[in-house]
Amino acid sequence: MKLPHTIFSERANFDFTLPDKRKEYDQTLLWVLLCLLGFGLIMVYSASIAQAGLNNFANRDAFFIKQAQFATIGMLLAWLLFRAPMWRWQRWTKFALPITIIVLAIVPIIGEEINGAKRWLSLPGGIKMQPSEVFKLVTIMYMASFFKRRLDVLNDFKRVRWVAVPIAIGAAFILLTRDLGSAMVVLAIAIALLFLANLPARWFVFVVGVGASVVGLVIATSEFRMRRISVMWQPWKDPTGTGYQSMGSLMSIERGGWFGEGLGNGIFKRGFLPEAHTDFIAAVIAEELGLITLIALVLCYGWIVWRAFGIGKRARDLELHFNSFIAIGIGVWVAVQTFINIGVNISLLPNKGLTLPLVSYGGSSLVIMIIAFTMLLRVDYENRKKEQGISFIDPHWDKLPETEAVNETPSEEVSEHEEAANDHDAQVNHKRQAA
Repeated sequence: MKLPHTIFSERANFDFTLPDKRKEYDQTLLWVLLCLLGFGLIMVYSASIAQAGLNNFANRDAFFIKQAQFATIGMLLAWLLFRAPMWRWQRWTKFALPITIIVLAIVPIIGEEINGAKRWLSLPGGIKMQPSEVFKLVTIMYMASFFKRRLDVLNDFKRVRWVAVPIAIGAAFILLTRDLGSAMVVLAIAIALLFLANLPARWFVFVVGVGASVVGLVIATSEFRMRRISVMWQPWKDPTGTGYQSMGSLMSIERGGWFGEGLGNGIFKRGFLPEAHTDFIAAVIAEELGLITLIALVLCYGWIVWRAFGIGKRARDLELHFNSFIAIGIGVWVAVQTFINIGVNISLLPNKGLTLPLVSYGGSSLVIMIIAFTMLLRVDYENRKKEQGISFIDPHWDKLPETEAVNETPSEEVSEHEEAANDHDAQVNHKRQAA
């Protein structure tokens, strides 16, 4: 059945009208994210001013300017992409996945090497892109699209195993760039979404076992990773070598105490704590603003994850399955990456090179995370619209295979179009009977 043109025509294009009512989107979540972004800019400036001065004495705010530029790019993209309905994101997945995997494949060959790792591609304008950040979001999109379209195959392992192939290929290319942290985030996202998709228990345990075995093998066969493991909880065993960063981080946190030394008054960021504005920005926050601020920051991330799960559950209850998996996947991503970053800063985990979402310096991470949160806000927006009787549907849903179209039958806008849709259905049934 094909819906009348009047029902879906306005959904076929981007909607550039701003929401008019306060209840059409989660203002609290939006403001928390904006405040977190602003706080991150302040801390990047504070944490990087000493290192920027060493590299370019005349421009000590170089890192802050770059981060502000990326934040601006991210906000502009958010303004545009928020108007894209979620069915467009599902369409884009079939293009984004192969393109991202191809880019990941060429990174180990032509990527720029920094600190012994080839994780970045140099783009025109002096911009460095980290494709692994893009792949985290693409993983969520791919799995959400797969489960929405083919949820029934989860009971057939011979068919469902193919869902893991693109993810495994992408994770393998990420490992070739010596980025175990990002590969672990991708693996965690995939496992969490498989669990939420009700993968049979025996197969879920098998997937977890295979993933853990691969991670363990990668660590066991890497000398520098084994050294990090050996000093993970006792960095003072090698204070001038592998444990140097962890020692600096712990001393920085200890110096700050509960209430900190004051913004800008940190000492360890001045050459004693490498990567102070990226991987170890949490230690700078603790030294300057105190443990109380760091704990508040962790609680803020916890609330964001809780809201993401809540939005995902609401979408599932409204039978917006793609939206549901997207929201929950973003929540898992933020939770895992925050846990690893904070764990590294307090020497609970070995150094992984992962940023603190929206706070650490890093253009690729910042822009992609802003896009991810834009998608989360869009899912919440469509949830609220669905409850009002308005659905954002793919205008070509009736051209999908029969099994897929049945699951994607849209909810009509009953307020002013219900009568027209019913008349159309009656006409179609009459023609079929006549035939």
